[in-house]
Amino acid sequence: MTAVLDCVIIGGGPAGLTAATYLGRFRRNVLVIDKGWSRAKWIALSHNLPGFPEGISGVDLLARMREQARRYGATLEHGTIETLYRADDGLFLAKMGQNTILARTVILATGVVENNPPVTHVAEAVKDGLIRTCPICDGFESIGKKVGVLGNGEHAAAEALFIRTFSSQVSLLLPTGEIALSLETRAALAAARVEIFQVAVGSVAMETDGVTAVAVGDGVTHRFDLVYSAFGIVPQTMLAIAVGAAVDTANRLFVDGHQETSIPGLFAAGDLVRGLNQIAVADGEAAIAATAIHNRLSKILAQPEPSTAGLSSSRA
Repeated sequence: MTAVLDCVIIGGGPAGLTAATYLGRFRRNVLVIDKGWSRAKWIALSHNLPGFPEGISGVDLLARMREQARRYGATLEHGTIETLYRADDGLFLAKMGQNTILARTVILATGVVENNPPVTHVAEAVKDGLIRTCPICDGFESIGKKVGVLGNGEHAAAEALFIRTFSSQVSLLLPTGEIALSLETRAALAAARVEIFQVAVGSVAMETDGVTAVAVGDGVTHRFDLVYSAFGIVPQTMLAIAVGAAVDTANRLFVDGHQETSIPGLFAAGDLVRGLNQIAVADGEAAIAATAIHNRLSKILAQPEPSTAGLSSSRA
């Protein structure tokens, strides 16, 4: 008979691994299924994560978090959950290949997928810090640099205005054919002295020391120290939606104060819940979800530790 887990965590990024550590320390039987898509691994160096004043790379952070989760008894497996189903008795059935995983509760920590900018060698550019996706994370590192924001309409304009807090040299790069900006947005950009250029997508090029883009019309080449990609993200909420969980207009999951979705026993933490997309936020939400699960499940009484009365320790 297949064993029933206390919790299966779908997603092995910061949210999923934090929840695994908490549940492991709560002495719960927990399994993490990770397809290896965490956006955290693309972080060249994070400077805003508390406790790492010198910064830490996403790869190193994930490695440490995996080690910590395993240390406290969590099981981590590489794989993809194809379907998720909630039975009439409240148990969850998660299908992974030929295997079916049974669990009393589920934490979804599947995050979001970035809509990459339509330029070549994106992975290398992100690794080198030439293309960035999170001004909240690393806007501070834009101080004194010439910054371009490449993206779609109003969303890209909002990011350009946000980055203007850090740099006086910010340009908005709108691919040709994109939706026109509202008069109000154009006025805000003008007041902030953000230049607007229409660029042909194929003209955006990565170089060893920066990014170049050719403006449509006059053909002038503009060089930037770095470019922010602002093409949005896609929340990975498909499994939750298939179970019937409620989402907002952006397809992010609605959760209550304990991170529980509209489906009893189905919890969610991290980027697929709120729009801030921060590791610190994901960690906090995961801790809340894990603690709520532990408190809800029937208590498992700890067994007495073996008595050491009458035993003496030997010393060399």
